[in-house]
Amino acid sequence: MFYLIDTNIIVHYVRQSQTYKELRAKLDASGYEVNLVLSEVSIGEIYSLAKRNRWGAKKMQRLHNFLSALAVFPISSPDIYEAYADIDAYSQSNHPTLSLPQGMTARNMGKNDLWIAATAYVLRATLVTTDKDFDHLQRFFGLEWVEQ
Repeated sequence: MFYLIDTNIIVHYVRQSQTYKELRAKLDASGYEVNLVLSEVSIGEIYSLAKRNRWGAKKMQRLHNFLSALAVFPISSPDIYEAYADIDAYSQSNHPTLSLPQGMTARNMGKNDLWIAATAYVLRATLVTTDKDFDHLQRFFGLEWVEQ
């Protein structure tokens, strides 16, 4: 089973947080072979965050070790472009055929989150995140996620 990890999970790994340990234990206990994958967008996002927060050599080494163990999926695919457009239009309540559930309001998702969601959707991967920004996508896009 593929698990696409959101950028915030990389942060938890690098910081060696309890959240990462608990999520990893949950995945390992799932009974499935755990294949962690990454959208290439997360690489730029995590390096930007590392620079802004002035991560030192120890954290950067943990980051490099973690990233080198993952399969990275490019976003340059017509299917991912189409999924990005669908998710963005749906999220902003402007999709020609899909409507947000009753009582849910339109929202602007961050562009990186859109790419990550589109990648998870196309790969049929379970998204691993601690972020609530994806909650509205489950109904029509069938995205599943593991969250803390």
